[in-house]
Amino acid sequence: MDRIRLGVAGLGRAFMLMLPTLVQHPRVKLVAATDPRADALDRFRADFAGARTHPSVEALCDDPGVDAVYIATPHQFHLAHVQAAAARRKHVLVEKPLALGLAEAQAMVAAARAWGIHLLVGHSHSFDAPYLHTHDLIRSGAYGALRMITALNFTDYLYRPRRPEELDTAQGGGAVFSQAPHQVEIARLLADRPARSVRASTGVWDRARGTEGAYAAFLDFGEGLAASLTYSGHGHFDTDALMGWTGEMGVPRDPDRHGEARAALARLASPAEEAALKTRRAYGAALGAEAARRAPPPPAHNHFGLFIASCEGADLRPMPDGVMIHGDAERRFEKLPPPVVARAEVIDELWEAIALGRPPWHSGDSGLATLEICLGILDSARQGREIPLHHQGGPAACR
Repeated sequence: MDRIRLGVAGLGRAFMLMLPTLVQHPRVKLVAATDPRADALDRFRADFAGARTHPSVEALCDDPGVDAVYIATPHQFHLAHVQAAAARRKHVLVEKPLALGLAEAQAMVAAARAWGIHLLVGHSHSFDAPYLHTHDLIRSGAYGALRMITALNFTDYLYRPRRPEELDTAQGGGAVFSQAPHQVEIARLLADRPARSVRASTGVWDRARGTEGAYAAFLDFGEGLAASLTYSGHGHFDTDALMGWTGEMGVPRDPDRHGEARAALARLASPAEEAALKTRRAYGAALGAEAARRAPPPPAHNHFGLFIASCEGADLRPMPDGVMIHGDAERRFEKLPPPVVARAEVIDELWEAIALGRPPWHSGDSGLATLEICLGILDSARQGREIPLHHQGGPAACR
């Protein structure tokens, strides 16, 4: 198989963020789509000559010209849509989080196994080259055993345009469901072993937004290894200041534009106006594929704030353009080449699974492990205690 013939379920914001990858990567071709919005389907047919649109996810999965389905629908529909694809022998790339509950996630993993298809979960920042390179440096043993992982990310996440369900934790809204999977998966990648427990607190500091905008979590990986994960999406301090003002997507940021997200939100009169603004950022009448085709690759890799992997002999700090190594007697920088295609690692892993039969790390089992930790963060905050973890060691759950 030279190219994956990909069908897309959901042409919203997640699809827009992946669109440059999907139109530029040589191993994938967009051939079909479904979405509730007619303008999005019209645009898809116009942007992709010969592509087909379908009235439902089930009809998309019935398309014999589709090899795999990218499920970018809202979280609460992932189970039904993964099951529909698996039952029709279509491989699946599903957006994180895998599900909103463990039983749903386990049902997806079971469906993939029963029908013999590959189930990948992403994009998450654990695909990013600097974290993968840091993982390889740790595994080399050159710096001794990994003893501690420190993660810190401060953004304006909570004040970006949201639909009402994105501000309702019960429907998968908030920083824990949306943002924690990135930090959790990077920590799991670097740790390279199952986590044992999580202790956390969360914050709903802005009642007008109504969901968690911050969390602090402590992951115990056993054998003297722990990770601390801190996140705030309240639009105050910005950890891009620690990354040379390179933004999450690998492009330069202007520090003088502080507070723009909050200011834009303050100009909206109602939740309906906010949801409409979110829709305008999705694929459709106003936004199409041509700009994504012409877009140059970002000058640096994606990232998710500050990470420090502390080994016995060095602290390793992944950066947007490489890894800084702070050793016993030296400090040096291992530079990585800039990306040729943004987020190419996602399609690389999907293609290698389908075409070469290589077990993916971002598998359904791995997505289940990440989800259990995210749910553990919420449970620990509610109950005020450490939460043991039981679903961390399935196939491909650790690299």
